[in-house]
Amino acid sequence: MIAIINTGCANINSVRFAFERLGVTPEVITDPAQLAQFDRAILPGVGHAKVAMDRLKQAGWCQAIAEYDKPLMGICLGMQLLCEHTDEGDVLCLGMIPGNVSLLEVGELTSPHMGWNNLCEVKAHPLTRGLSAQQQVYFVHSFAHTPNEATLAQGEYGNAFSAIVAQDNYAGMQFHPERSAKVGTALLQNFIDWQLP
Repeated sequence: MIAIINTGCANINSVRFAFERLGVTPEVITDPAQLAQFDRAILPGVGHAKVAMDRLKQAGWCQAIAEYDKPLMGICLGMQLLCEHTDEGDVLCLGMIPGNVSLLEVGELTSPHMGWNNLCEVKAHPLTRGLSAQQQVYFVHSFAHTPNEATLAQGEYGNAFSAIVAQDNYAGMQFHPERSAKVGTALLQNFIDWQLP
């Protein structure tokens, strides 16, 4: 069973519907005590990082997420919240994924980075099974994780940034797999199938 953590600032329905199309019915949960009952979990997020982190802290999610030992994946802002720090609001985040989140340096490109873009530098991992460089996914963001040892796939918009990350049982996708057509559907299926060593 998959839990979708209700952070109060996420478009949860589109994520839930994407899993339902794969034959899985997630449960949206609002109580951190519920998390341990589920086989895997999604941390979605849209909006401002500081507001989202404040909500996670106030609702008691930080400890529950830190103690969770099964697959947990953040999507978009949810991925950024799993990292160590974000410059958006200058806040400490959950610290499950090594590295920091900073403003995308886009040069003369428009910000936020919005729309379809290629993936590149794809590493082998259960979450990237069947994924190849140059496949496209749908992004909406202006802050991004700097590529490091946790990066499984990169995107590029002005500069390279992490598109998929994983560390132990925690993972994140900067793009919206629920809006990324067949590629996104395959990646969500990979998350469903992901077995920890």
